[in-house]
Amino acid sequence: MARKLWFDGGCRPNPGRMETAVVARGQTWFTPDCGAGDSNRAEWLALLAAMAVARALGESDVVLCGDSAFVIDQIQGRTARHPATADCFAAYLNGLVSFSRVRLRHVGRAQNLAGIALDRLRAGLAPPQPLAAEQALHHSGDVA
Repeated sequence: MARKLWFDGGCRPNPGRMETAVVARGQTWFTPDCGAGDSNRAEWLALLAAMAVARALGESDVVLCGDSAFVIDQIQGRTARHPATADCFAAYLNGLVSFSRVRLRHVGRAQNLAGIALDRLRAGLAPPQPLAAEQALHHSGDVA
């Protein structure tokens, strides 16, 4: 049975400090500082973080749910790849070998559990549990 993971990346201001969140198995992995960049790069880093969480959890059949049409449309070939995130696309392709099956699902912002978690964390309503850094899932701005 496929495991669902939700991912979201943010940037405040845009461009500025990037952050990511991944939700799986009722837990949130939050990386509060992924370096400087823009919101599109932050979304890519969140997708890559979701793949890292899935690997760490031993998942091989995953559904990655996110609200970034920018990322999902590029992966699914509906839009041209963006040169500024070519390294992220390459990291995604390289990461696929860890899984037997990967599906992407575009969800609305209101259904994106990772986006909801980021909003709550920014508002100080819920502590990140566990912190990505504590789980050896910290991502720098560099992907390659």
